[in-house]
Amino acid sequence: MRPPICKICDKNLEEKDDGGLIYFKKRQSDVEWEKRMEEIGGVGHPPYAEWFCKKHFKKANELRHLPIDEALKNLMLEGT
Repeated sequence: MRPPICKICDKNLEEKDDGGLIYFKKRQSDVEWEKRMEEIGGVGHPPYAEWFCKKHFKKANELRHLPIDEALKNLMLEGT
């Protein structure tokens, strides 16, 4: 897993209540990544998951029904 650093503002999430990890809707490439990891017994940070600080978590969580690239684009456009 990637260290817990907010994707939007780069805040280091040091405490449990500082934010959280959000899993977005899987794209075909994400399904293929999971399959590859399963085949090789690999581990890693899923390409459809990202960390967000407390300030950005609520809005990002509202977009979890979208693929991560669309959700991040929306978050950046809104200036969250």
